[in-house]
Amino acid sequence: MLKLENCRIINGGFAVEADLAVAPGVCAAVIGPSGAGKSTLIEAIAGFLPVSRGGISWNGADLTAAPPGKRPIAMLFQDGNLFPHLTVAQNVALGIHASLRLADAERRQVEEALARVGLADMGNRKPAALSGGQQSRVALARVLVQGRDLLLLDEPFAALGPALKAEMLDLVAELARESGATVLMVSHDPNDARRIADQVVLVADGRAHAPQQTTQMLDNPPPALRAYLGMA
Repeated sequence: MLKLENCRIINGGFAVEADLAVAPGVCAAVIGPSGAGKSTLIEAIAGFLPVSRGGISWNGADLTAAPPGKRPIAMLFQDGNLFPHLTVAQNVALGIHASLRLADAERRQVEEALARVGLADMGNRKPAALSGGQQSRVALARVLVQGRDLLLLDEPFAALGPALKAEMLDLVAELARESGATVLMVSHDPNDARRIADQVVLVADGRAHAPQQTTQMLDNPPPALRAYLGMA
């Protein structure tokens, strides 16, 4: 279980409070107004931002002071974070070793991950030769080879069209079910939450609220979410 206990996260002059828990295997959408602190929350869980108060733990292990590389976390960013000078296979291999020196079994692992996301024949291409959707699949394959228990998505598919975004969300949900990973997905679109999220974490007015069931939250939103959604 992911727990944030009495946390205060400061990003510049902005602070977010969080006291919540997300159960293993759950997909939780993190939604709320622009600038409310959704990405700030995710970055603190990933270890890119410190907490000034409280603690973060995973399955009882304290992560509060752990550097990003020591946390059981893989993260997908909005831009995919691919290196243009590397091939698709090399970009995926970075998820295993930054040196790109792989054993035979690890190279097979890269090949299997690319096949799993539908890119079995594209390992030798450069990112510039791929479509936006294919680049997103490469980034997802890199997450796969890391084999982490917790997957953080910071709007990685926001630039994709509706149909392609839906396809990528479905793929994330499928892969998470297969691996048993817990997913936290930042999104500005409540339809993303309805599509794959079991629960919703509302971030508004300087606080990340405890998760609620997706249909419960979106069918009867609190005032802050109602205002964000433009509901009367």
